[in-house]
Amino acid sequence: MKQEYDFSKGERGKFFRKNAKLNLPVYLDDEVQSYLQARAKSKGVEVAQLVNEMLRQDIKLIEAVK
Repeated sequence: MKQEYDFSKGERGKFFRKNAKLNLPVYLDDEVQSYLQARAKSKGVEVAQLVNEMLRQDIKLIEAVK
Protein backbone atom coordinates (compact mmCIF):
# COMPACT_ATOMS: atom_id res chain seq x y z
CA MET A 1 0.00 0.00 0.00
CA LYS A 2 1.29 3.44 -0.84
CA GLN A 3 1.99 5.87 1.96
CA GLU A 4 0.13 8.62 0.14
CA TYR A 5 -2.57 8.66 -2.54
CA ASP A 6 -3.47 11.54 -4.87
CA PHE A 7 -7.22 12.19 -4.87
CA SER A 8 -6.93 15.66 -6.43
CA LYS A 9 -8.65 14.46 -9.62
CA GLY A 10 -11.25 12.40 -7.76
CA GLU A 11 -14.96 13.02 -8.31
CA ARG A 12 -17.23 12.90 -5.26
CA GLY A 13 -20.29 10.73 -5.70
CA LYS A 14 -19.27 9.38 -9.11
CA PHE A 15 -20.59 5.88 -8.35
CA PHE A 16 -23.36 6.85 -5.92
CA ARG A 17 -26.85 5.71 -6.95
CA LYS A 18 -29.63 6.97 -4.70
CA ASN A 19 -32.05 4.10 -5.32
CA ALA A 20 -29.47 1.34 -5.68
CA LYS A 21 -30.49 -1.94 -4.06
CA LEU A 22 -27.84 -3.64 -1.96
CA ASN A 23 -28.09 -7.42 -1.64
CA LEU A 24 -26.04 -8.57 1.31
CA PRO A 25 -24.50 -12.02 1.05
CA VAL A 26 -25.58 -14.50 3.69
CA TYR A 27 -23.21 -17.35 4.51
CA LEU A 28 -24.78 -20.52 5.88
CA ASP A 29 -23.13 -23.43 7.66
CA ASP A 30 -22.78 -26.49 5.46
CA GLU A 31 -25.35 -28.57 7.33
CA VAL A 32 -27.88 -25.71 7.33
CA GLN A 33 -27.40 -25.12 3.62
CA SER A 34 -27.76 -28.85 2.85
CA TYR A 35 -30.96 -29.06 4.89
CA LEU A 36 -32.48 -25.99 3.25
CA GLN A 37 -31.54 -27.18 -0.23
CA ALA A 38 -33.22 -30.53 0.41
CA ARG A 39 -36.35 -28.84 1.81
CA ALA A 40 -36.54 -26.42 -1.11
CA LYS A 41 -36.10 -29.22 -3.63
CA SER A 42 -38.86 -31.31 -2.02
CA LYS A 43 -41.22 -28.29 -2.09
CA GLY A 44 -40.21 -27.34 -5.63
CA VAL A 45 -39.08 -23.81 -4.71
CA GLU A 46 -35.82 -21.88 -4.67
CA VAL A 47 -33.77 -21.82 -1.47
CA ALA A 48 -34.14 -18.02 -1.23
CA GLN A 49 -37.94 -18.30 -1.35
CA LEU A 50 -37.93 -21.00 1.34
CA VAL A 51 -35.64 -18.99 3.61
CA ASN A 52 -37.76 -15.85 3.17
CA GLU A 53 -40.91 -17.79 4.08
CA MET A 54 -39.22 -19.24 7.17
CA LEU A 55 -37.96 -15.83 8.27
CA ARG A 56 -41.39 -14.24 7.76
CA GLN A 57 -42.89 -16.91 10.03
CA ASP A 58 -40.22 -16.21 12.65
CA ILE A 59 -40.91 -12.48 12.45
CA LYS A 60 -44.64 -13.10 12.99
CA LEU A 61 -43.85 -15.23 16.07
CA ILE A 62 -41.51 -12.59 17.48
CA GLU A 63 -44.03 -9.80 16.92
CA ALA A 64 -46.81 -11.89 18.49
CA VAL A 65 -44.97 -12.20 21.81
CA LYS A 66 -43.96 -8.53 22.06
